[in-house]
Amino acid sequence: MDIGKVGELKEFIEACKSNPSLLHTPSLSFFKSYLLSLGARIPPQPKTEPVVVNTTNNDNDDDIIESDLELDNSDVVEPDNDPPQKMGNPSAQVTDDNRDDAQVAKSKALLALSQGNQSIYLSFLLTFYYYSSIFIKLKKPNAAIRDADTALKINPDSAKGYKIRGLSRAMLGLWKEALTDLHVASKIDYDEEIGMALKKVEPNAHKIEEHRRKYERLRKQKEQKRAQPKKQPQDEAQDKDALSALKDGTSLYFLLPDGEVIDIHSVGDLETKLSAASKTSRLAILYFTATWCGPCHYISPLYTSLAGKYRRVVFIKVDIDKAVDIAARWNISSVPTFFFVKNGKEVDSVVGADKNTLERKIAQHAGPS
Repeated sequence: MDIGKVGELKEFIEACKSNPSLLHTPSLSFFKSYLLSLGARIPPQPKTEPVVVNTTNNDNDDDIIESDLELDNSDVVEPDNDPPQKMGNPSAQVTDDNRDDAQVAKSKALLALSQGNQSIYLSFLLTFYYYSSIFIKLKKPNAAIRDADTALKINPDSAKGYKIRGLSRAMLGLWKEALTDLHVASKIDYDEEIGMALKKVEPNAHKIEEHRRKYERLRKQKEQKRAQPKKQPQDEAQDKDALSALKDGTSLYFLLPDGEVIDIHSVGDLETKLSAASKTSRLAILYFTATWCGPCHYISPLYTSLAGKYRRVVFIKVDIDKAVDIAARWNISSVPTFFFVKNGKEVDSVVGADKNTLERKIAQHAGPS
């Protein structure tokens, strides 16, 4: 029998001795049956209490977009809670003799490494890599992470250590952490397995990040909405005056000035402008923006210049942080976003700062300028 195979078998037996629960792994059922046929007594599988996650939250903000997040969890497994493998006695008393022995061994290892013989240095690392690779196959991600952590403490530049830890974290559904490890591993020593893992991990990690940003923005909008003062009587009077002017067919220049971008701050004001645009058969464009939005700073000057070019089009601008109600009503999930409204109906939209697409669609729906 091959000596290398014998060595691997010996290591596997040692792993089973220190952690008998490995024998209850479904993929090792044949080996377990063989041992039982020989009269072996195998310790029962330890019972694990189910993890209870408290989903009750008094803050209704968590209900805003939780249903929007859909991840590919097809390969996620239950976390393993097995005790760490026995790797030595950390509580052993240090004496002068064993300290000297350790120093001699360390000197020999460093000398061998400096002379190009890395076998002494690598043997210790390979032990951890071997165990962690086995743990991944046995779907024991926490055990694999422990060994990978130890290996990375010894060699922080180990691509295999980051790769194993990244794969293990992906098995636990820790997508952001897995992505970080796999990116580091790919920079050190890329291989096909890392590439395949990244194809699954990256979309999940990006969805989580987008979900976090979306939730934070909507939560901020909700807080600002609570903090907003109620509309003052004079504001309500202005809205009524505008509607009255609209019904009378007068002051349309005041309501819809040609060649200008109209800033909107209330739902009533927006409805008035859209109604006026509909009554005069004019295309209205709603531009949702925010002061913190980088692409918005890029597209805003073009939007203003297009208002001067297409003077019969009603160009409206809404800051989602200042007009929270409007943003919520139009279900704004990202900025910049443009909606094209004609005769009271949405006919088109553009999401993002694509100058060519924006101008092309304005020309398409506005007709001759």
